[in-house]
Amino acid sequence: MTPPPSGQQFAIGRGDQRAVIVEVGGGIREFRVAGRDVLEPYDVLAMADGGRGAALIPWPNRLADGRYRFDGVDHQLALSEPATNTAIHGLLRWRPWRACDAQEDEVTMRTTLHPCKGYPFHLDLAICYALSDDGLAVTTTATNLGATAAPYGCGHHPYLSPGEGKIDAAVLHFEAATRILTDPDRQLPIGTEAVRGTPFDFSTPKQLGALTIDHPFTDLARDDDGRAWVRLRGTDGAVAELWMDDSYPVLQLFTADTLAPAHRRTGLAAEPMTCPPNAFHSGDGVIRLPPGATVRTRWGARLTRS
Repeated sequence: MTPPPSGQQFAIGRGDQRAVIVEVGGGIREFRVAGRDVLEPYDVLAMADGGRGAALIPWPNRLADGRYRFDGVDHQLALSEPATNTAIHGLLRWRPWRACDAQEDEVTMRTTLHPCKGYPFHLDLAICYALSDDGLAVTTTATNLGATAAPYGCGHHPYLSPGEGKIDAAVLHFEAATRILTDPDRQLPIGTEAVRGTPFDFSTPKQLGALTIDHPFTDLARDDDGRAWVRLRGTDGAVAELWMDDSYPVLQLFTADTLAPAHRRTGLAAEPMTCPPNAFHSGDGVIRLPPGATVRTRWGARLTRS
């Protein structure tokens, strides 16, 4: 039997919840509750398209020309998105991760990012996927193994599922004060605007309709636990919810209009990010990780009924 393109599959479950984590990229291939998708899955016989379920390390989103300067030294990364002349979504999406501490309702994926051209830094990385009565929690841990400080950013790329059909009929609810404006050709930051009163204001839940979104948002509203939330209610009344702790100040939303026709607008990417696009170049939000230091970030998802 031919191995799946995403490598070994690691299924975890708790009650009526089921998630499948994969070897390639250490990402999540599916998460469902009572047979209803919370995160839009991809087929076990397919490669992940559109970054589906991927971990975006050591930077999320796009980096202009693949170039940045850190501590007075210039670095050049490979242009992984040639059409925009950018390096996109880090270095670990297609590398194998290994499963550790596997339990019935939890698994931790680990890998080492060795120094390489364009990123001569040394990181130990772990992503713990754990199910509880409150849904899925994803904890990403990065430790600097090197002798010098390292620039670091982290993001994840899940797609909230509307259940059946397209996201157009789904009702979206999230609260952010600021949208980061991006140029249409390269999707790199060019400014900001207040969200209130614009078509991107979903502080009051409303149907997505035909609105195209591919933008980062910041100044996120948070609950008493410091969590920001995105909620997508399908026509079945079920609500796919994603939360992110305060280590993630940026939320990228993407309505998937540019994916292959079969996957256009079938899920809403809701991407927690520790920094905005082009952060290694601008320095905005980049985590400076000293030798031996560790940083942890958390997000999660669940299904509720309205």
